[in-house]
Amino acid sequence: MRVSKLLLTSALLGVISAGAAAAQTKPTEITIATEGAYEPWNFTGPDGKLAGFEIDLANDLCARMKVKCTIVAQDWDGLIPSLTAKKFDAIMASMIVTEKRLAVISFSKPYAPTAAAFMVEKTGPLADLPGTGTTVDLAADKAKVEQELQPLRDALKGKAVGAQVSTANAVFLDTYFKGVVDPREYKTVEQHDLDLQAGRIDAVIAQKTSLTATLGKDDFKDYKIAGPTFKGGVFGQGIAAGLRKDDTVLKSMFDAAIEAAEADGTINKLAQKWIKTSLD
Repeated sequence: MRVSKLLLTSALLGVISAGAAAAQTKPTEITIATEGAYEPWNFTGPDGKLAGFEIDLANDLCARMKVKCTIVAQDWDGLIPSLTAKKFDAIMASMIVTEKRLAVISFSKPYAPTAAAFMVEKTGPLADLPGTGTTVDLAADKAKVEQELQPLRDALKGKAVGAQVSTANAVFLDTYFKGVVDPREYKTVEQHDLDLQAGRIDAVIAQKTSLTATLGKDDFKDYKIAGPTFKGGVFGQGIAAGLRKDDTVLKSMFDAAIEAAEADGTINKLAQKWIKTSLD
């Protein structure tokens, strides 16, 4: 009986060791998922092909890692569950590194910072939101943050504000404006932008780079960014590639490729092309 247990234990250890070794094997082919609905970071063009900053960056990183890559579109709210279910190997979808997400998945080295802001109608009642042109660091002293946000709470009281579901923007509203605004969650940023345009909501909150792309469209010429820019805190530690926790070799490959792309200016070149700004 004791021998059988020893044999069984040895066999199990062998299986575990083999599995760990397999997880550490350098891949030669991977699949990267993106949302395909977050211009200019990632979107689906008129020709049905994926395009944007993260699509170009993903292709560049794959070349540096010397792996064959397939890029696929996946609805935002299914990205992390599908990654953990091994339907693909990485996420590049303007995903912010947060403590909540780190409890489930791992992340590469960040390849971009993140900042959020409100978009409103130029001639609407929120056009002159307090704090316009300033930055609120949510990681700063709590009393200071509360002092900076109070004028915004007063201005936004009772207003309907849109945010994409399962994003740091939605968490921001729930954390700092709960009971103050009427939060509306949307599957995509395009949906909340259209509802703002139709007058069904009073403002949206999203990444500033995404809002800038929206404001560059002819049909959004009557809208503007208003109020402060928000960073830190619920807006996490930057934007990075999402990976499974046990894919440590793939993480090291992404980290090295991102570092190289930063060092030779590729990331900033792509940012200038798609986001019209430097990421320094």
